[in-house]
Amino acid sequence: MTLPLYVIGMLFAVAVAAVPFCRWRGAASVVYGACLAACAAALTAALPVLTAPAGEASRVLPLGIPWIEAHLRLDLLAAFFLVVVNLGGAAASLYAIGYGRHERAPQRVLPFFPAFLAAMNLVVLADDAFTFLFAWELMSLTSWALVMSHHRSAGTARAGYIYLVMAGFGTLCLLLAFGVLAGAQGGYAFAAMRAEHLTAWQQTVVLLLVLLGAGSKAGIVPLHVWLPLAHPAAPSHVSALMSGVMTKVAIYGLIRIVFQLAGPPAWWWSALVLVIGATTAVLGVLYALMQHDLKRLLAYHTVENIGIIFIGLGLALAFETAGMAAGAALALTAALFHVLNHSLFKSLLFFGSGTVLVATGERDMERLGGLIHRMPVTATTFLIGCAAISALPPLNGFVSEWLTFQAILISPNLSHWGLKFLVPAVGAALALSAALAAACFVKAFGISFLGRPRSAEALAAREVDAFSCAAMIALALLCVLAGVLPGLVVDALSGVVRELTAASLPPQSSLPWLSLIPLSPQRASYNGLILLVFLLCTSTLIAMAVRRLASHAVRRAPAWDCGFPDPNPATQYTAGSFAQPIRRVFGRSIFRVEERVEMPEPGSLAPARLHLRLHDLAWEYLFTPIARAVDEAATRLNALQFLTIRRYLALVFATLVILLAGLALWQ
Repeated sequence: MTLPLYVIGMLFAVAVAAVPFCRWRGAASVVYGACLAACAAALTAALPVLTAPAGEASRVLPLGIPWIEAHLRLDLLAAFFLVVVNLGGAAASLYAIGYGRHERAPQRVLPFFPAFLAAMNLVVLADDAFTFLFAWELMSLTSWALVMSHHRSAGTARAGYIYLVMAGFGTLCLLLAFGVLAGAQGGYAFAAMRAEHLTAWQQTVVLLLVLLGAGSKAGIVPLHVWLPLAHPAAPSHVSALMSGVMTKVAIYGLIRIVFQLAGPPAWWWSALVLVIGATTAVLGVLYALMQHDLKRLLAYHTVENIGIIFIGLGLALAFETAGMAAGAALALTAALFHVLNHSLFKSLLFFGSGTVLVATGERDMERLGGLIHRMPVTATTFLIGCAAISALPPLNGFVSEWLTFQAILISPNLSHWGLKFLVPAVGAALALSAALAAACFVKAFGISFLGRPRSAEALAAREVDAFSCAAMIALALLCVLAGVLPGLVVDALSGVVRELTAASLPPQSSLPWLSLIPLSPQRASYNGLILLVFLLCTSTLIAMAVRRLASHAVRRAPAWDCGFPDPNPATQYTAGSFAQPIRRVFGRSIFRVEERVEMPEPGSLAPARLHLRLHDLAWEYLFTPIARAVDEAATRLNALQFLTIRRYLALVFATLVILLAGLALWQ
């Protein structure tokens, strides 16, 4: 417990020290190097707690609200999320040592980056409501400052404003949730909240508030609107932290409150979480398919993967209410495994998009192409990340989604008839999102890295610095290792799962050939190592056979031109043409697509143009009416500024009476 606290203090000290020295030429390397060392230290402190549980540790610091102090605790759940936070933080810091040299405004990034890391660590360690909310708000404000670092870029100010509003809304919801959990006694320490016995309606209020508060930070639909705006606006290493790590801190808050503080769940909790998860997964990937901006595409895919995690959490709640401890352990293991996996491959993909941005100055896929020959390291690691997020074996994304499907397959044993109908539908939505994700990343990699360069910037691209490449290679290797040796990860998660569900999966690391058998060999098993060896052997044999048996005669013929004899790169497939079939299928119902063809008059040399407009239904049917209502209410309430002193006193008296009456009814 002592080392993580020193790490948090060190990160805050680095943030303060960076303020006067951030314009110094070597400041970026020093700050990011210190962050790398701090995250590595926290990682070495959390890993032994996770892999060899020896009880929890706690501290009470004389800070915070008087007579409450600051309670901190390191248990198995906190240890796992400390690993996620600091693994992502270490990778982002290593990447930023090279990437930070290209930063246009380092004074707007360097002081806030270590403070952002410290705040996320503090959220995970917090053991009372005040410390949790203080760290949560600090995490929101520092990340907002990082989003606004390029405030003069088009759209950044709007993204920062929407993010700040949504972050404030989420914090308010969590504040109210903790108020209900504390009860009439006002016990704001988590230990007191665990001992509090809530009524059914109080539990319902807590669940809804937590879904709004933590869900808005995680990016569930329809509270996702800030995420595809803020994540692309930030520097790429910050985007990786926000998408791969900060959203997982939100998942941590949800798990901590719903699974530990809110009391025994009702069956309909799982139904609500499952519906939210399935809707978020499908809509997230559909919106991602429509994007041409590489970072915006990745941001929408964060929404999809948060939906997959919610599906796992919803299944765990369903099995827990049905008394199926093994099923709850399987579903929660799948959800936590996907938390780790998403932090790995999403950070890797944002790093790849950052190197492309540095090398070309472009995020628009329509202006990329041919980068595989000019940036081989970035292309290879980005391809591994694309395969992992598409849930292709033998990479890590496949394992967590496969475990989620295994949990879905045992859902017929659930007792409630509503869940028996709902869970298969959720499974179909999960399968659809997985298939669409594969199509989306075929588009992302194919348009960005294959073919011919579509612009002079893409033609002149070169590989980036060694630090950025090292960070991408490290994350790519972790994606492979977690997919080939998943039993080691499952065993490391067993303590966390047992702490939350009173059960865990059988030990996996002792199984022959490092197989993964979640429940029983008769039901399902997976072996990533054998699959990897098989793929390597078959691909090698095929390559050797083709090389040996193919004709060595030189034959020349015109290359297949896809019907376009013009060698201009503009005749290639584009991101828009790739997404057109999906847009035609789902466009009317989900996006309300408006297509307008601008055809020139006969004899005119002007080009024909296709104009597309996609609508975000969450904006139009939820947030736009709310914004109008707030504006109307503010206009009407503006009259309160011009009251007489008598009316002000009457208003204060009436407010006091209402508050006292409410307090009397509460008690």
